Amino acid sequence: MTRTPDSAVRSYIDQHRAAFLDELAAWVRIPSVSADPARAGESRRSAEWLADRLRRTGFPVAEVWETESESGAPGLPAVYAEWPSGEPAAPTVLVYGHHDVQPAALADGWATEPFEPVIADGRMSGRGAADDKGQVFFHTLGVRAHLAATGRTAPAVNLKLLIEGEEESGSPNFVDLVRRHADRLACDAVIVSDTGMWAEDTPTVCTGARGLADCQIDLYGPDQDIHSGSFGGAVPNPATEAARLAAALHDDDRRVAVPGFYDGAVELTELDRELFAALPFDEQRWLEVAKSHGTLGEAGYTTLERVWARPTAEVNGIWGGYTGPGGKTIVPSSAHLKLSFRLVAGQDVEHVRSAVRDWVAARLPAGIRHEIVFPGATRPCLTPLDHPALQSMVRSMGRAFGKEILFTREGGSGPAADLQDILGAPVLFLGISVPSDGWHSVNEKIELDLLFKGVETSAYLWGDLAETWTPGEQVR
Repeated sequence: MTRTPDSAVRSYIDQHRAAFLDELAAWVRIPSVSADPARAGESRRSAEWLADRLRRTGFPVAEVWETESESGAPGLPAVYAEWPSGEPAAPTVLVYGHHDVQPAALADGWATEPFEPVIADGRMSGRGAADDKGQVFFHTLGVRAHLAATGRTAPAVNLKLLIEGEEESGSPNFVDLVRRHADRLACDAVIVSDTGMWAEDTPTVCTGARGLADCQIDLYGPDQDIHSGSFGGAVPNPATEAARLAAALHDDDRRVAVPGFYDGAVELTELDRELFAALPFDEQRWLEVAKSHGTLGEAGYTTLERVWARPTAEVNGIWGGYTGPGGKTIVPSSAHLKLSFRLVAGQDVEHVRSAVRDWVAARLPAGIRHEIVFPGATRPCLTPLDHPALQSMVRSMGRAFGKEILFTREGGSGPAADLQDILGAPVLFLGISVPSDGWHSVNEKIELDLLFKGVETSAYLWGDLAETWTPGEQVR
């Protein structure tokens, strides 16, 4: 029997609360800013610090893994750890997170030094407290509480961790890292602890994230800027064609007008729509956060459905020709567009890229040359609501919070789908951060009550997974 007694878990957490916060504060003090080459040494110190703490937690294996770019240039280190269960039929679970953080300085408007954490008013303030050091570190106390409450000497699951050091810089070397170590990272489920909840009083589990494909389209007409009086109206204008492409991107119902774009896209079910509608969504407040003056999007869908579960296309930038003071009557020689496409489960990145290429080529007139560059892509991921591992997550979180757990999705994109694709495992999201925590902003913080709910959820989860899930019974 591996079910973890609730009272024993809570008692253990209370006893070790102060020491846990001291250790988390020590980690937050390390300015592991991956975007700053001058702080590469701090990123390494952060990785080594975490590996040491994982060994102290009890992980028999905790290693610093090196990364490198395609050119062979060194990247920033990741941390890998594993703790075998010893049970022949135990599921294997991989926890993903990151130890790098966004840049931060007091001059940005912080109330306190960003890398000198402050605990006050029930929260810890500091860069990385929520994104993502706090949400990684709660697993260390969670697994210890799980062991203490059950009397086990090893977790009820085969537990692995992969904590990368470049997420805040776009994870440039992550796919290669996972591919190189795929045999050691093999698992039955991935748990992403780099996410959040709807609100402090509304605990939620995220069930998926959209993917991303973006591109730059460069249009070329005359070999140089030419006089619009002598030649305008008689030769193709790259700036005009860029504007025509942007205008043609959507139809009158705000659907993406690229033929084949929606191929394979998983549609919302009635249950999906009911679960979204159950959330206490205040659209006016959402607009205030968005700094927007109105909603607009694909006809027939709510705002949450649009940002979580529908594919989209956006014009991120458009430029060309003369933009200085006064007039300059020319036909410009070039113009440019940046587009991004958010993708949902079932859409194939390469298919979307091909569809966009064909669409652009078909719409441009003779006399306009063009180039399209797709710099990278992130695949979408979605875990079915009835997947047993997801249900285990919901039960464990419900025990910790004492409330019904609702469901969200993530409109943005991250490396979760890379883990899903390479390792062939479903992705689950376990996060306790809330929107007010200020990810990437000044005065980042984490609410301590929620942080310890995360610890408690982690403590329950390993036993629940071992009891209720036999991997392979429901693989989609």
